[in-house]
Amino acid sequence: MSYARRLTADAGASAGLLEVRRHNLALILARLRSDGPRSRAALAAETGLTRSTVSSLVGELVARGLVAEGATARGAVGRPSQQVDLDGSGFHTVGAEVNLHYLAVTALNLRSEVVAERWVPIDAARLGADVVLRRLAGLVLDVTGALGRAGSELVGTTVAVPGLVERATGRVLSAPNLGWSETPAAATMRGLLGDAGPLLLDNEANLAARAEVGTDRRGVRDLVLLTGGVGVGAGVVVGGTLLRGVHGFAGEVGHMQLDPGGRRCGCGRRGCWETLVGLDALLVAAADEDDPVRDPALDVRSRLLTLRARAEAGDARTLDALGVTAGWLGAGAGVLVNLFNPELLVLGGYFAVLGPWLATPVADTLHERVFAPRSGGCRVEPSTLGYPAASRGGALEAQARVFADPTAVGSSHSVVHPTVVPAGAPA
Repeated sequence: MSYARRLTADAGASAGLLEVRRHNLALILARLRSDGPRSRAALAAETGLTRSTVSSLVGELVARGLVAEGATARGAVGRPSQQVDLDGSGFHTVGAEVNLHYLAVTALNLRSEVVAERWVPIDAARLGADVVLRRLAGLVLDVTGALGRAGSELVGTTVAVPGLVERATGRVLSAPNLGWSETPAAATMRGLLGDAGPLLLDNEANLAARAEVGTDRRGVRDLVLLTGGVGVGAGVVVGGTLLRGVHGFAGEVGHMQLDPGGRRCGCGRRGCWETLVGLDALLVAAADEDDPVRDPALDVRSRLLTLRARAEAGDARTLDALGVTAGWLGAGAGVLVNLFNPELLVLGGYFAVLGPWLATPVADTLHERVFAPRSGGCRVEPSTLGYPAASRGGALEAQARVFADPTAVGSSHSVVHPTVVPAGAPA
């Protein structure tokens, strides 16, 4: 074999070894993330790697700032062992959401703990994409600047938008309620944020579902998350994996036509599900036009709390409006439960705020509309994450890159990586 061919073969072998190391680093991080502090011996036993390999991997993760060495654990037998745990306090990721009535930013450290959160009311449809994205970027820079001064490095950002998103190009193809079409949101945000690490664009319902699975819903591997706002979206998780569809357009359930010939939707068609259960439909039914709960200039959270207070006080018009909404919500949800047979149907967005008047009627409607007995085993619960669910899911999505490839962040100058010296190389 010629020297050139040996060099190519050896370079391929070296690349293969580095790929194996990246995989093993991710394996160690995943174990610490799911199970908490472990000794090196425990990590070796649980991963099937040798103790020397685990020690080397842990050393690199410590050097990169992803793992911290903690207290020494003393057992009944043998030498005491030092625990290692997920650290990542020197890194953070950001989820940034555009919604019709607000902007939200959530920053998480790599232990998935919230380290910063911002919320700003906004009339996004009136302002237009350029102004909205500039304001969102300013909010992100405010958060990341403060964290950076405290010694934490931004390693990824995900922007959430309520609309049809093309992840591969970073464009919002269509967001009728915002009035956006063919909007290069990711490129615009990259230009505004500058050197802020990798940036992704995704649908807000998908990211809210990501947050439900990644935090409060541990152990649930099949769920449908419905986000209620002016529009309605769904994030569908099957077997622990977000269902995106062939081009990433899955989950646009707000445009299921449930009432042919009904109200015109922002998409141009009539009788879409969101014309029946979207926030505007509820508010029109619950209050007169001059009522403060229908004033878009007011914070949507305060308007919903007013509506909730009226329901708690037994206001007949409010309760009637909620009853109609619950009926249509159950009708559409029944279609989704028949399709996906989830373990859990989560009501997010405004549905969660008004959950006490929606969850039980929706569950009752499922019994009537789902073909499988006992609603196919599906239970209905309001989200506990509130409106920041999508921004939180965005920060979690940005973390995925780090956990898949720990070598993407930090440095490891003190670690000697395996190399292959080309055989027969000239001195």
